[in-house]
Amino acid sequence: MRMTLPNILTLFRLLAAPGVVFAFLLLPRPIADWTAFALFVAASVTDYVDGYLARRLGQISQIGTMLDPIADKAMVLIALLALAVWSPLAHWAALPGAIILFREVFVSGLREFLGNVAGTLKVTNLAKWKTTIQMVAIALLLAQGAFNTNLGMAIFGMDRATIEAILTGQADDPTGLRTTMMLAQWGGYIGIALLWAAALLTAITGWDYFTKARRHLGET
Repeated sequence: MRMTLPNILTLFRLLAAPGVVFAFLLLPRPIADWTAFALFVAASVTDYVDGYLARRLGQISQIGTMLDPIADKAMVLIALLALAVWSPLAHWAALPGAIILFREVFVSGLREFLGNVAGTLKVTNLAKWKTTIQMVAIALLLAQGAFNTNLGMAIFGMDRATIEAILTGQADDPTGLRTTMMLAQWGGYIGIALLWAAALLTAITGWDYFTKARRHLGET
């Protein structure tokens, strides 16, 4: 394998995927949440950069072409696994996460069965939007876990009346409790909404891919 810059970025993305889980297993929270967030965001950025560099520098390789979609799927699916285990919103993320997982397994099976024909089925703009929304949603939910942990640490030892007084503005807020609460709440609302949007687009693009593949399935 040639160690070109695009291939190095693809390898980083591939290794960053399990790194998200290792962060939660090895580090205390919220350090684990922020580490997972940083790994996921960095890996998401390389998803756009490595392909561009490969084309711009004329460094497209077979190994890079093979590893790129594997790294993409590993990154998303392992991050969804981490959210299902450690996110405070795991219950709300479970169903859209399952839809995304089912689509990826289904489409991967179709591509394997179609072999070389799969390369002729072009990626649509809707699928690209799906990927972008998916990554933003997961990043927000990873950050929300960190804010939620910070919130729990901030209110530890406080009585209910003091917490309510701070949140309603009747008492001083030296630790930024109101801001942390807002970030935890809205990060969750927006993250879950985007994850459902990504799940809907995932289902639509999965059906579109199946529809395009049907004529090839009929030939076999």
